[in-house]
Parts: sequence; structure tokens; C-alpha cells
Amino acid sequence: MEFDQIITSPEILQATRELGWMTPTPVQAQTIPVARSGRDVVGIAQTGTGKTGAFLIPALERQVHKEGLHTLVLCPTRELAQQVAADARVLARYTELWIGEIYGGVPMAPQIRDLRAGFDLIVATPGRLIDHIERGNVDLSEVEVVVLDEADRMLDMGFRPQIEAILARLPRERQTLLFSATMPNGVHALALRILNDPEWIAVARPATAADKVEQRVYPVRPEQKSSLLLDLLEREAMDQVLVFTRTKIGADALFARLRQRGISVGLLHGDRDMRDRQKALDSFARGDIRVLVATDVAQRGLDIDGISHVINYDVPQHPDDYVHRIGRTGRAGASGTAITFVTPGEIALLREIERVLGYRLPRTTLEGYESILALEPPAKPVTAVNRAGSRLGARSTADLSPEELKALLSVG
Repeated sequence: MEFDQIITSPEILQATRELGWMTPTPVQAQTIPVARSGRDVVGIAQTGTGKTGAFLIPALERQVHKEGLHTLVLCPTRELAQQVAADARVLARYTELWIGEIYGGVPMAPQIRDLRAGFDLIVATPGRLIDHIERGNVDLSEVEVVVLDEADRMLDMGFRPQIEAILARLPRERQTLLFSATMPNGVHALALRILNDPEWIAVARPATAADKVEQRVYPVRPEQKSSLLLDLLEREAMDQVLVFTRTKIGADALFARLRQRGISVGLLHGDRDMRDRQKALDSFARGDIRVLVATDVAQRGLDIDGISHVINYDVPQHPDDYVHRIGRTGRAGASGTAITFVTPGEIALLREIERVLGYRLPRTTLEGYESILALEPPAKPVTAVNRAGSRLGARSTADLSPEELKALLSVG
């Protein structure tokens, strides 16, 4: 299938051709025809699958010759809203559609002026959009398509009340497209309640984690983490390094330590002023700074080519967060390296990531650091019995052959 088979607007098709898009990704091939028909869609798709184009193309096609605000896209973070709006402008470059972006952390006045001038498509974060709605700055009465992008992250960030309030202001007769990397109970319940007989579309997890990114685990004691990072920065050829910490306090402390050692470093987390966050992102994208320390605010929606290394200074709390974090490197066909520091207290988190990935991440040690490999308890043995009743033995699941593992999973 080619794009000219599923795109009817000559203006949108010309834009995709100039982008070099010839063949749609699986989520685009499945979503665009359904969305163009007007049916609601639930898309289970992660970053890197082409989901942004999957909802922007049919939305833009639907209103290419209309005037007024007919499409609303909700995103969890400013960074993702900026990226989606930029993609929309590129796709709409041969149309007369005006694309707006509304998010917090910046002055209200310029946004009020732009909203009164009028947009055809708005990409917004829920909190700031509610502020404008309550002040009467935006009219949603003619919205025909609403998109919830990364719905799981919006719910995780506590945006459910704002989402509910926004949806209550929209026309009942509308098309709703909901995209989420995961489908926890909260997102599933929301989809069932706000969508009308949706088409459920799921695409496979991108293969970038296994195919494009070298993954390594460094066991380390908590008090040695910063020293290990500094040694790695000195010993390895790391050009652009994105370092993830679990907390804002941890990010602040690491940022200060690196800067004290003379390393060019930026800082990105939710408590930073928006201008400072944007300045850090721009400096990192230009290569003016070598290291960007960030919390999970940057794991999605950060689209910067050339990131050579992603370092999980703290093990992510959820396996999906691990995939999103390391997906910031190995982009645009390039290779990348993902390094995870793990302390004895984080072994369980690491094991859960490995369970979801389906393979064990290689452990690596650095000279001068005490290895804690011996402190890592062995995987719990299992005794598997197949349907015929034969015992597979008490071994770790990592030691089972594919046939034995299949038999284990078929028990019961």
C-alpha cells in the first residue's frame, strides 16, 4: 500500500511526498481509512510507530477546505504539543489551515490574541486549555474531531478532571480518536465511556529497543552512581548524552555535580521555568551542551536526532518507561547506546523490565567499582509441567527452551 491509495487530498499528499513518505506505517495504514470514514478509533501505539501522522492526516483532510476550529488535539506535555503542532504545519503547508499550540508556562496574552484571530486546528495541553475555556477565549462548539494523544500519560499526570471538562464542552456529535502506548484500566474505562463504537487498532512494539540500541546494565552501589557516570563520560566517546533521573531533586543534584566538574550540562524537569526548559532543549539539540539531565518529562515527545547515549541513572518504575527512554537514541536509522545503573534495591524493577522485553540485559562492570553482581539474587526457579504432565524441572525461566517456555505458559 502507498500513501496515494489512502490520502485523497492533493495538498496533503504533496506534503507527504516532500517529506519522503511513500509507504504508510502499519498504524497509519490501519487508522487513516477508518478515521477518514468518521468512525471513532482507539489506537494502541507507541512513539516511533507513526501514530502522529495516523491521526493528523485524516483530521487535516476532513477540514482542508473548511474555516473555523474543527480539530482539537490534547497532549500531556508542552514538548509533545510543540512536536505535534510542528508536524501538523508541515502536513498542512499547501493548505490555508492555521495551526495553533496552547500550553502552560508561557504568558497568556499572546495566546489570547492568537485564539481570537482564529485557528483551524489546535494542539493543547489540558490545563492551559481549560484556563482559556473558562475565560471565554476559545469556542469549541464547531469541533468535529478530538484527539487524545498519549492518553495513558495524561491520566498518569492527573489530567482526568481537565479532560472530562474539555470533553463536556465539545459537541456530542463528534469523532474521537484516542491513542495510548498502554491500555491500563483507567484508559480502557475512559475509552469505553467517551467513544462511540470505536475501531480498536493495535500495532506491535517498535523493534528499536532490540535492533538499533546497544543495551547495557551497570550494577553499582547508590553512593557510587555519580562517580560512575563521570568515569563513563571520561572513558567513552559520548557525544550527546541524555540522563534520566527518577526525581526532580535527584536531577538538580546531578546537574550541580556535573557542572561542578566542568561538564557542559542542561537540566529539564517540571519545576523548571518553561523558558529555561526550552533553552536547555535548544542547546542540547544544537550540540552546545553535551549532557541533558532530565526526569521523565522528556521521555516522550522529545525528537532530537543524534543522541548517542541514553543513561538511566535510576531504573524506570515501569517497563514501558524504559522503552520510551531508550527510544530517544538510535533514531533516524542511527545506532545508539542505552546504559542503566542498577542498585541492589532496584533489582526487582530491572527484572520486570527484562520480563516484558523477553530477554536478559547484559551486565557490565567498570574497573575500580565494586561489582554487586554477587548481591543480585538468582531468578526464582520454576517447576513447569506441560499438559501431558511431564516435569520440565526446577530452573529459571531464562534457561528454558522456547518449546519448554511455551509448555509452561500453557499450564492451566
